[in-house]
Amino acid sequence: MELEIEIEQLERPLLRTHSEELREEPLVSPLPSRKAAIFIVTGFLATAIAIAAATGYLTKNGDPNSNIDLHNLPPHEHQRIVDADNAVVAADVEECSIIGRNVLQDGGNAVDAAVATALCEGVFNSMASGIGGGAFMLLRLANGTVEAYDMREVAPIAASENMYAKNPSGKKDGPLSIGVPGEVAGLYLAWQRHGKLPWRRLFQPAIDYAIKGYPVHPYLASSIRSHAEQILASDGLREIYAPGGKLLQIGDSVYHKELGNTLESIARHGPGVLYNGTLGRKVAADVQSAGGILTFEDFQEYKVQIREPVKGDIHNFTVLGMPPPSSGGAALILILNILLRYNTISNTINALDLHRTIEAFKHAFAVRMNLGDPDFVNVEGVLEDMLSAKFAAELQETIVDNRTFSPEYYGGKWNQLNDHGTCHLSIIDQDRNAVALTTTINGAFGSFVLSTSTGILLNNEMDDFSIPADIGPNDPPPPEMNFIRPFKRPLSSMSPTILLQNGQLRAVLGASGGKKIITATAQVLIDHVVKGIDPLTSVSSPRVHHQLIPNIVEYENWTTVNYDHVELSSTLRRGLVQRGHILGGGTGAMCQLAIQNLHNPVKGHGKSKTGVYFGKLIGVSDYRKDGAPAGY
Repeated sequence: MELEIEIEQLERPLLRTHSEELREEPLVSPLPSRKAAIFIVTGFLATAIAIAAATGYLTKNGDPNSNIDLHNLPPHEHQRIVDADNAVVAADVEECSIIGRNVLQDGGNAVDAAVATALCEGVFNSMASGIGGGAFMLLRLANGTVEAYDMREVAPIAASENMYAKNPSGKKDGPLSIGVPGEVAGLYLAWQRHGKLPWRRLFQPAIDYAIKGYPVHPYLASSIRSHAEQILASDGLREIYAPGGKLLQIGDSVYHKELGNTLESIARHGPGVLYNGTLGRKVAADVQSAGGILTFEDFQEYKVQIREPVKGDIHNFTVLGMPPPSSGGAALILILNILLRYNTISNTINALDLHRTIEAFKHAFAVRMNLGDPDFVNVEGVLEDMLSAKFAAELQETIVDNRTFSPEYYGGKWNQLNDHGTCHLSIIDQDRNAVALTTTINGAFGSFVLSTSTGILLNNEMDDFSIPADIGPNDPPPPEMNFIRPFKRPLSSMSPTILLQNGQLRAVLGASGGKKIITATAQVLIDHVVKGIDPLTSVSSPRVHHQLIPNIVEYENWTTVNYDHVELSSTLRRGLVQRGHILGGGTGAMCQLAIQNLHNPVKGHGKSKTGVYFGKLIGVSDYRKDGAPAGY
């Protein structure tokens, strides 16, 4: 399936793309290596495009031994990274990062900024997130308190295990695919417990953009083009994204006045107007008139869950992640525990380490499908295994460095869930409180059902449930743990993550991109924390994905919405093929990273009397999307 182009060197050393003072000690001491170059963001410069076409990577002035000065990058590259003394926000949309930063400058904290930034993303990237969907928020306060807010959608009261038996397509889109939205309830609960600024203040920027108009960025434009047929077939969506029957393009303005009015109502009256008031009644009526089963009672009965985060202590690091119904936190910890059994991890990106990483992915994906909503399924035993260093050691011993195996070898009993979409934001505030928040309406444009009376685009989260199905003789069955029940939450790949080092905040990250979220987040952590690669390169480097079934390594080989091409090198592909992997090119997930440098204190700060360390901050937004970080 894979044709190789040319043989290059088997190892590709990496360029530090940040100043020397921002280097961190890797989790595992790297082997000595040459300085060299990798940087894949091509930008729009003709010279960069030429270099990218020839090599797939960029270097400064063509010198593989030079460091890139953060303050002297070309504009397109510079907007993807920012450093700051006080606070930083990295979101999928630049305007939303700025809104979050402004909230922090106005005296708000990380929770306030998360609310405002998420609401903004729900306007700008309404095809991927918004108040018609749900989210996971991981919060770590500077005093050490950690909370996981589960505001994921739930199945309606009238939902049942066999509800799609006669209409399988109804699970993927349309009125029967809609789960009960949870984002507004979850954001409000987090703000109620920890917010500082007025609730209305956090809504106003999103309200203004929705009513006065906001520009179409490349990611939204690409989604509109890809789903033109569904948009034009929907009166509500056509009015917003194709007024007059003409699809909006990059630079056009979007006016979503009905959504703005709804946000205004929630800002003024609180979430009760949606979950126990007129807005909830309107949404339920719109869905039912379209043929759905969502009711006002579903809104009234919705509950946010505050859960105990999963935690993995690895060397002098602590990984904090989202617990079930997210599979991301436990899978990420398992992957890292497997890989850190290897005592010598190179600080280069090489085929052997990549092979081991892929094998760890397969083990994690095999086990994660045993998870489900803990309010309905006992997942304690599975979680205990996934968080266990002993269990990881047992799995690591089954990895062979010169070959790979069929899915049965890894012990997977269930077919894999393919979830979609999402937006992510990472925040570190001036007090060193941190938020990692991933929000979604699942597929692009969710259910394609717009509540015309409220302007809310509704999710298709029911597609993340498993259902009984006829399967072939060689296909694994769907996992019963993820079958539909009223008020049950479907399993998710969303992976908001916070990393501590020796008890101090070190990194906040997560990704958007459905099933690839887990593997993208893991590779950024591996590159930056384990290998000691600088943050910009760690986010920018080409990535791979393997979810066990199908038994294919999906490597990045695509052109982003900003016309940057990203492709795993032929050298690495050749090394994987030699070890028996079957390869297939594809797209990638998008990561938002915020880090604190624990070796570079902010002038006049360092460690406070309460023991909180104040180091220089860096925010990185993935060039695969429209995002750009903001800080001060």
